[in-house]
Amino acid sequence: MARTFLYARVSTEDQTTDNQVQEVEAAGFAVEPQRVIVETISGSTVAMERPQFARLVERLESSDVLIVTKLDRLGRNAMDVRSTVDTLAASGVRVHCLALGGADLTSSAGKMTMGVLAAVAEFERDLLTERTQAGLARAKAAGAKLGRPEATSTTKLVQQLKTDRSQREVAEMSGLSIATVKRHWNK
Repeated sequence: MARTFLYARVSTEDQTTDNQVQEVEAAGFAVEPQRVIVETISGSTVAMERPQFARLVERLESSDVLIVTKLDRLGRNAMDVRSTVDTLAASGVRVHCLALGGADLTSSAGKMTMGVLAAVAEFERDLLTERTQAGLARAKAAGAKLGRPEATSTTKLVQQLKTDRSQREVAEMSGLSIATVKRHWNK
């Protein structure tokens, strides 16, 4: 008999998973309390590297159902979500996402939805890169100096200390690394 699990995740301690649990109940799923897995961890952490999620995956058996309220509960990027869903599907676990109308992401329609979402995410990343590059080009054309500011005070310190001293002595006296001293030695 299929068991139903809920994976509810939040990113910070001041957030709560109560809304996610209520959404699942309102959608008509009856999840036993011991099968509600709650985790507080950043979505940028790969799903399989999250302690509670990894333990959940070990408990899941073929024909079990895993419910999430939104795709971003599984992961922040499309590749991680896709990999996670594929791993679960290979084990015979069905993954339902309430935000996608309760769609089973392991079904043909769910796979198509995942493909479309991945394409949209990639498109958005490409647009962001283009906008960033255009902004940098505009800033350069306007004469803005890009990058890290020059460390003039460090250069001044190294130049003051270097008279009749070795680079290693200057590093020890100033508390700077030898690599930093070498970078500022002949400026």
